[in-house]
Amino acid sequence: MAGIYIHIPFCKQACNYCDFHFSTTRKHQQAMVEALCHELSLRASEVDSTVKTIYFGGGTPSLLTGTQLDLIFKSIFDHYLVEKNAEITLEANPDDLTIEYLKTLSARSFNRLSIGVQSFFEDHLQFMNRAHNATQAIESVKKAMQFFNNSSIDLIYGVPGMSISQWQENLQKAIDLGVSHLSCYALTIEPNTALANMISKGKVMPIDEDLAKEHYEYLLDFTARHGYINYEFSNFGKPGFFSKNNTAYWQGESYLGIGPGAHSYDGTTRSWNLANNIKYIKSLKEGKRPFTREQLSVQDRYNEYMMTGLRTMWGVSIDQVQQRFGHEYSDYLIEQSKELIEDALLKFTDGVLHVTKKGKFLSDGIAAQLFWV
Repeated sequence: MAGIYIHIPFCKQACNYCDFHFSTTRKHQQAMVEALCHELSLRASEVDSTVKTIYFGGGTPSLLTGTQLDLIFKSIFDHYLVEKNAEITLEANPDDLTIEYLKTLSARSFNRLSIGVQSFFEDHLQFMNRAHNATQAIESVKKAMQFFNNSSIDLIYGVPGMSISQWQENLQKAIDLGVSHLSCYALTIEPNTALANMISKGKVMPIDEDLAKEHYEYLLDFTARHGYINYEFSNFGKPGFFSKNNTAYWQGESYLGIGPGAHSYDGTTRSWNLANNIKYIKSLKEGKRPFTREQLSVQDRYNEYMMTGLRTMWGVSIDQVQQRFGHEYSDYLIEQSKELIEDALLKFTDGVLHVTKKGKFLSDGIAAQLFWV
């Protein structure tokens, strides 16, 4: 078992671009914490190895109180064998990271923070409908560094109207603050979000793919110059500071997803919990987990390996494809990759396929061309 992911489905307000499962109504927060603990106890038998990572995601996990965190940790440590040096991460919003709350976190088992900065520019934050302002973005990272040397920040690029100089300034601020890890994501239009609605009504400019590509290419060069390694398409870490949670996910290791809407994966099956807070809480009170399970075929697993492997610095191994899926798949992959290699979008070195710098921004499309269909 690579890790446990715990989904905290509450936010102060809805970001315009977000399509994750959450609620801005927090009156059921304590009942949700109790339900999470019930699910953790119910599913302990699914884990037959030590837990290497624990990740509190959301939503906004930094809305949890110290007492609520204690309840969740007690349920984890009572029912699971956690490695001594396990990576334990909490996603936090800048406006929640007061000195008092940082003391609360550091007094518990957390050893890593992921801070949802998104931008250091006030107009960008307002455009995204973030709950924090630019001053809080900077101050939260400064304060967090006093308690956690392993801290990451999220930044979003490709925002309509964002100049390359503004993107450079965002990155430079992150470097100046001394963070050891960056997660950088292109702004995307998800169905049924406020952003999608604003674009459809002509209130906001559509996303410019060429602008996003320009931002991403600058990101690659900038981070490399400052000693960060692009170990996965969106993730950049100083040596020794790669996210173990992210690494495990992209390398196809198993994980347990706890909470409404959370997904789990064991190598051959995927399951996901019902994304409804009230129904989730009610079911867990009755001792049942409301979920759907999917058995993954060999084709599914091969395609997932293409999608995840090509996004990483470790690439896709022909030997692994042969061992895991058979000669038919490895022969197919070699044949399908020839044209992509000729076009300098893929390179083949020591039996491993990697996306080239030229092909990086096209990684998902390149993977799709290698799918077994």
